[in-house]
Amino acid sequence: MSECVFCKIVNKEIPADIVYEDDLILAFKDIAPQAKVHVLIIPKEHIPNNLYLEGRHKPVVGHIILKVNEIAKQLGIAETGFRLIVNSGKDSGQEVYHLHWHLLGGEPLGRLICK
Repeated sequence: MSECVFCKIVNKEIPADIVYEDDLILAFKDIAPQAKVHVLIIPKEHIPNNLYLEGRHKPVVGHIILKVNEIAKQLGIAETGFRLIVNSGKDSGQEVYHLHWHLLGGEPLGRLICK
């Protein structure tokens, strides 16, 4: 985990524009935003992706899903709508192998997949 950029952010070795933090999770602005509002929400524990989730992770995953609403309200996107995305693995476009949720909003996002 010593090379994981998100672990380094959790450990305050790399700066980030943090919008929310508690004992279990950290939320910070994406450095390459894909929408007007683009925040990454991560568990502080290193979990490579969704496939590595186990029963013991239920509390942190549930906590993240519920905190999304609070963070969306804080960022002013709750009323107009937002998108929550989790990429898992190479074909999904996952670039950092530390489980994370993308919270996007602040503008019309259009269709998720255009074919």
